[in-house]
Amino acid sequence: MLKIGGLQKITLIDYPGHLAATIFLAGCNFHCGFCHNPGLVEIKPGREFISAQEILDYLCKRKGILEAVCISGGEPLIQPDLKDFLAQIKSLGYLIKLDTNGFNPAFLKELLAQNLIDYIAMDIKASLAKYGEITNVKSDFKNIEESIKIILAGNLPYEFRTTVLPKFHDPKEMAKIGQMITGAKNYYLQNFRNFKTLDPSFAQEQAFTEAELQKLREIALKYVKNCEIRN
Repeated sequence: MLKIGGLQKITLIDYPGHLAATIFLAGCNFHCGFCHNPGLVEIKPGREFISAQEILDYLCKRKGILEAVCISGGEPLIQPDLKDFLAQIKSLGYLIKLDTNGFNPAFLKELLAQNLIDYIAMDIKASLAKYGEITNVKSDFKNIEESIKIILAGNLPYEFRTTVLPKFHDPKEMAKIGQMITGAKNYYLQNFRNFKTLDPSFAQEQAFTEAELQKLREIALKYVKNCEIRN
């Protein structure tokens, strides 16, 4: 069963250029301490979810008004029932944007092969050497590199994005991230917010100043075609 944790019925910003709804899938294979959606990361016993049919019924009613659907999380690609759900949404005529952490390139490739995605947004946590520290997961994270290659080699609109905070990111780290996504068309830096975090200790962490963010952006622009700051 698809674990749907929330629905934002209308958004003007989640899918560039389109009026959309955003569906939040619950559960994530990463446990980043600074995550600001803790309620979507850990699934507690007895939790109730929104049914897929309820979402589809809503989308049916909004045809002609909404243009697109954003699938976010949590991490959507850990849910095996996702493919059928996306196919049902596509049958209604909607564009689909997928937010992913890139840990499941095989599933990503499968969805792309079946034309079930129209826009991809992939989080880049850090350079591969820091992924374990940030995500609290043990892996060599080569699959992150594979997802990046799939996205860069494809023909769909996409963006990469990194939530940055002084604890993990500095100019040298930004250069390493830039090297990972060299040639990318769109890259966004999202400033850390120290409230409602998965690990409460991150409430004590500081965010970058606007001037510091601009310096990180200048470094990123050495490797990518476009880099913008999202606060």
